[in-house]
Amino acid sequence: MKLIFLGPPGAGKGTQAQRIQESHGLVQLSTGDMLRAAVAAGTEVGKKAEAIMARGDLVPDEVVVRIISERTEQADCKNGYILDGFPRNVAQAEALDEMLAGRGEALDAVIELKVDDKILLSRIETRAAETAGGARADDNAEALKKRLGVYHEQTAPLIDYYGKKGILRSVDGMKSIDDVTAEIEAVLKL
Repeated sequence: MKLIFLGPPGAGKGTQAQRIQESHGLVQLSTGDMLRAAVAAGTEVGKKAEAIMARGDLVPDEVVVRIISERTEQADCKNGYILDGFPRNVAQAEALDEMLAGRGEALDAVIELKVDDKILLSRIETRAAETAGGARADDNAEALKKRLGVYHEQTAPLIDYYGKKGILRSVDGMKSIDDVTAEIEAVLKL
């Protein structure tokens, strides 16, 4: 099973990906983790990514897709995987489709966690107040507003892209963690 989890920052993609990974024997693949692993392993594509990141530049789509391609060919991905944090835009989605088609493979589903931006912001403000200084540097309302803006501009068009392909499945990400997991499990049984 090959899945993508889609949703704005704070929607719970990572939490849900971990739960589905465990229940289905899949591997959760975070783009950031894969980039760091490729650099640490000193692979050809990892060295290329390292040089780009050392300059402070964003790693180009074709390099990220190569890293994903190499990672998804490893033995632990045989049963499938969940892409978390990729694709971030339509160009990356098209490159991913091309890579999979080249292997005679395709995505099984794209799971969208639908959430309300205003409630997300309120959650972050509450969490920041509760932890008072112990929160992540980007765990505040202003940082989240910026990240949400980037999401809506660059990533949200993927909802339409995958909707037209007929593989988009939306779940209510505003429910409890257990209820969201149950909705995802129900979608995966279809």
